Amino acid sequence: MLRLTSNSSFLIFFFSLFLFLYSFHSFPIRDGVKLDGDKQLNKGVMHNTTLTLAQHRMSRQDFFNHFEVYTGGWNISNSDYITSVLSTAVPFFVVAVIWLMIFGIILEIICCCYCCFPKESDGYSQPDCISLIFLILCALIVIGGCVILYSNEQEFQETTSDTIDYIVSQVEFTVENLKNVSNSFDSAKTIADELKLPPEADMGIDIVKKKILDAAIALSNKTHDNSQILHGVLDKVKLSLITVGSSMIIISVIGLFTLVLGLKCILYSLVVAGWIIVAGTFMLSGGFIFLHNVIGDTCVTMNEWSLNPTNHTALDEILPCVDNETSLETFLKSKSETYILVNSVNGLISKVLNNDNIFPNNQSSPLVPLLCNPFNNDFTDRQCAVGEVGFENAIEVWKNYSCEVSGSDNHCRTTGRITPFIYKQLTTVVNVTYSLYHYGPFLVDLMDCTFVRKTFIDINNNYCPSLEKCTKWIYWGLFVVSAAVMLSLIFWIFCENQPYHSHYYIRQF
Repeated sequence: MLRLTSNSSFLIFFFSLFLFLYSFHSFPIRDGVKLDGDKQLNKGVMHNTTLTLAQHRMSRQDFFNHFEVYTGGWNISNSDYITSVLSTAVPFFVVAVIWLMIFGIILEIICCCYCCFPKESDGYSQPDCISLIFLILCALIVIGGCVILYSNEQEFQETTSDTIDYIVSQVEFTVENLKNVSNSFDSAKTIADELKLPPEADMGIDIVKKKILDAAIALSNKTHDNSQILHGVLDKVKLSLITVGSSMIIISVIGLFTLVLGLKCILYSLVVAGWIIVAGTFMLSGGFIFLHNVIGDTCVTMNEWSLNPTNHTALDEILPCVDNETSLETFLKSKSETYILVNSVNGLISKVLNNDNIFPNNQSSPLVPLLCNPFNNDFTDRQCAVGEVGFENAIEVWKNYSCEVSGSDNHCRTTGRITPFIYKQLTTVVNVTYSLYHYGPFLVDLMDCTFVRKTFIDINNNYCPSLEKCTKWIYWGLFVVSAAVMLSLIFWIFCENQPYHSHYYIRQF
């Protein structure tokens, strides 16, 4: 009769361990750099040059491309980048295939020998007791490994969800501001029509507004699609880890009891099930090596891009910048509208409200102060002159210059130069103008992609360390659990081939 020896049993395990350790040759560790947000934001300037991202991490031999070293940099949409990272998981897939083949052949031999040559029991041998202790230890290792697995899976799930939510909140804030700018342009156009302002007041507003809304929709849709994809992947990862961990615990514990009780049919069924699940666990370990490296690459990429921002890179797949041309055109148009509306208000104040020839009954009233125009006629920044009022307090100051009117001629009959009707119009113009001016810094941030850089810096500093730690511990947990179950399966067969073991265990208990 053929019998599985301890030497042949351990051969599978040590060969698998060798491949596992060899895989660290392709397992890069991220060069983590914590960024000072304000300092780095001040350094960032948009460039038009091509930037190869995370290039120092790309020295990986691509198993799927004739073992050539990939040098193209980070690009999640590039198949060559994906296969280069996937190559780091190849040793685990090889282990899984070898395990399936070798252990399957051994199972086939044992089953044939057991069926064709039934063995006679010839007494108890000492290694059975040692094997039992070892199997109990393996079962405890499996349980401990699953605890590590579940705790880190939960943290990974929470951190990833928090990261996605943070990106979504940043995008929602940006989209909301873009819509507010669009609404401000609508209001400016309405005022220009009502007050019969010069044609340039509403020239080009519709074109700029369309570009703003298109940019907001594109940004929102891109983020929403990415969020849906990531949440779907997270759900599948969680389900696979729970399934693998639960299966490993069940197989280890039940297999130990069936060995003690001598239930051969159940034991061999568990051996077959464990044989398949161990192979799947090795493949899942490879999947988390892949995920760990992609996360590390992405975090380094965010770091490098924040220091050297460019207009368009592969990071647009995660969070795209608003088109620079659209941002610049919107910013210039907001300056133009602000300048024109403030000049129109000041023209009304100078030529009408402060003109005593038009309202002779206001000669005793003080002159209404002009509104401060923040821009010169070339749209450069301008300092307010003495006596001018700013957007923040203009409405309150002008309220002191309002008067009561008679019902017939709508002229002031009390001290004051501003009638309620004109005061209402001035209030509307100031609110719209201030809104356009208020969103100027936001539009500047859009032009140099500051909001994206800030988002990436925050992710790199606050979320990346936890994500990388969790994927690393999940990977280790999967390996420990699969190795423990692998040893258990080998020792089950080894113990089952030892004579009189089950009767001895029963007598002991």
